[in-house]
Amino acid sequence: MNHADLHEPGAACVTCPSRFSQLRKLGLRITDSDHVIALAGNPNTGKTTVFNALTGLRMHTGNWPGKTISRAEGGFSYDGKRYKLVDLPGTYSLLSASPDEEVARTFLLFGQPDVTVIVADATCMERNLNLILQVLQITRRAVVCLNLMDEARAHAIEIDVRNLARDLGVPVVPCAARAGTGIPELIREITMMAARTDALAPRRLPLEVPGLRLALDRVEADLQDAFPHLPQPRWVALRLLEGDRDIMDAVLSGDIGALADPLALPRETIPRSLS
Repeated sequence: MNHADLHEPGAACVTCPSRFSQLRKLGLRITDSDHVIALAGNPNTGKTTVFNALTGLRMHTGNWPGKTISRAEGGFSYDGKRYKLVDLPGTYSLLSASPDEEVARTFLLFGQPDVTVIVADATCMERNLNLILQVLQITRRAVVCLNLMDEARAHAIEIDVRNLARDLGVPVVPCAARAGTGIPELIREITMMAARTDALAPRRLPLEVPGLRLALDRVEADLQDAFPHLPQPRWVALRLLEGDRDIMDAVLSGDIGALADPLALPRETIPRSLS
């Protein structure tokens, strides 16, 4: 496989049994939905308000398998399609080892939602860009919800939304979720992204360290040989080279292969090293 040809689920993947199995391993049931939408973002960005605005407060709560971290699920319908929305734990990064961050990155990497909505605080974009860029290294099937635009305007903060969307390579929707402003536009962008069947390669950051690209290619090839179903092997390879202990343990134990294989039987809990 060409390293640039990274798999993204198309229309045929959305309802296939193997995909149901994949999501069941993460505690999710999607038999009553056409598309799965993940909601990610830093704490205090108004993510819950966005969730409530999208679902109309129609939610179910529970814990992630094997964790005490709560999970909210809701849904909405649009143009004859049913969308399940999963609210991921608020997190500043996908690289650290906190339980919340591990849950978020495990779902994004192995659950492979049809769309990830990244909620960002328009009043402090610098802080939010870190998570946005990390998510886009996993998937560009994403929409950025630029929330709290009303507060940004009150502080005379101006954001060039069009150029930001161009630079990120994904739609950016300005919103003020508390007032419902921008929510119809956000839903439209979500549904358009979910309906796409073309492959959208994740955003790649430049590798300036001498020899890193060669090492990364070798580790990625080894991962693909050992775990043929592993999504985004290049991202996992980079985590290994960075010394990510949780990813290293998951590779050494084989847990990462069991979680990534859509034909493997669903587990009752997420493997300890990845959960």
